[in-house]
Amino acid sequence: MQLLIYGPGRLGSAIATAARVAGWPEPEVVGRPPLHGSRTPAPRADVVIDASMGAAVLPNLRHALAAGNRRFVLATTSWDTDHSRAQALLSEHGAVAVRAPNLSLGAALFARLVEAAAGWYAAVGGFEPSIVEWHRRGKVDRPSGTALALGHRIIAVDPRWTLGPDADGGHPTIEIAGIRAGATPGTHLVTFDGAGEFVELRLVARERSAYAEGALAAARWLVAARRAEGIHPFDVVVDELLATASDPLAA
Repeated sequence: MQLLIYGPGRLGSAIATAARVAGWPEPEVVGRPPLHGSRTPAPRADVVIDASMGAAVLPNLRHALAAGNRRFVLATTSWDTDHSRAQALLSEHGAVAVRAPNLSLGAALFARLVEAAAGWYAAVGGFEPSIVEWHRRGKVDRPSGTALALGHRIIAVDPRWTLGPDADGGHPTIEIAGIRAGATPGTHLVTFDGAGEFVELRLVARERSAYAEGALAAARWLVAARRAEGIHPFDVVVDELLATASDPLAA
């Protein structure tokens, strides 16, 4: 499978390495949009992966779509305000994308575990959720996209909480703390604090190969069948992987 990768940074490089290990052709890698002047036309590829930065997502989409590319994996965070414009752009061109704040398969399953746990602790009452995330010093967004996604999972099953200021003052905000230090790819800690006990769920990324494998899984999902145009959550890829996996209890 031929990939076109926007973003030659840490994540883009990890995805390119994973593609080589998988035996795919050498990926085409494109840098940031120029501040002035025009870009050379984009190459054609089976799947385009954006691993750049939030502000570059729309310019990169336009650049790739103009060259006839129609399948995308959006692995960039901090572009929520451009989501509707990206959705319209993809629909206009009959294109499809998979989007995830974190393409790690382990993180996707971790998010489901957090949601289930949040529902359990909400049902019994008396437990307060919170989130702590650590990332390398150079990571710009705070909180991380993964931390916000985990927060949304929690309030989906425990509406006592909110992620932002509550206009009515009836719902307290989930505490999300961010640390930027060192070179760690990412750690997320979700806690449920009760009166006499404390429960924590922890996800630690040792290296970016985990994100890269998820990106390849999303690329495979895009080319395996005709998908509806627009933006799909990474959950649909995970759902299909779980559906086709062997039942671990069958043995």
